[in-house]
Amino acid sequence: MASALFVIPLWVDLTAVAIGAIQGAMFAARLTERRIDLLGVALVGVVVGLGGGLMRDLLLNQLPAAMASNWYLPVATAAALLGMLLLRVFAKLNGLIIALDAATIGLFGAIGTSKALAFGVPVVPAVFVGVLSAVGGSILRDVTLNLPIALMHVGSLYAIAATAGTMLLVVLVALDVNIVVAGIACVVVTALTRLGSVRFGWSLPEQRALGSWKVWRRA
Repeated sequence: MASALFVIPLWVDLTAVAIGAIQGAMFAARLTERRIDLLGVALVGVVVGLGGGLMRDLLLNQLPAAMASNWYLPVATAAALLGMLLLRVFAKLNGLIIALDAATIGLFGAIGTSKALAFGVPVVPAVFVGVLSAVGGSILRDVTLNLPIALMHVGSLYAIAATAGTMLLVVLVALDVNIVVAGIACVVVTALTRLGSVRFGWSLPEQRALGSWKVWRRA
């Protein structure tokens, strides 16, 4: 039986879904060489907006939130179409969209981890659920478009940012910190880590760099 650990207003959840859908549609609309039609752009947007929550609920063996309400699919579809139609306008607000996306990653991570904890999932798998909730939309986007998965490449730090935030959340919960405060801390740490990677070029070492280091050590 799930405990009431973390409750988020529906409008906040839908806002996060809408931002993800807008970004997904903008991403697809920029791929002009692939000649994606309007339906394809809308579908990519919906996948990004709903993907993380879908993965989270499947892992927890729960009915996906998008299937439990009439709001998720229409909001994700409308936001995806809006992102496609207003591509030039949103491109001028790219900095704001990146900031909102960073906060959305943290929000999905906090929701996913808290929901997992509420269903009695141990802390390590709960962090995994939270991270997958945060980055699941981008993974499904790249798989759908047959592209290399972005979070596996240098410079994204999506998963690292989400991991930092969700780990902080489980530590704070273990210390009996109020779950809302812990959730806010998760969002802030995740967003700052992600924005730092964009602003300052933070990244993990490349595989080639690691290989070169090993060769140098043997020499």
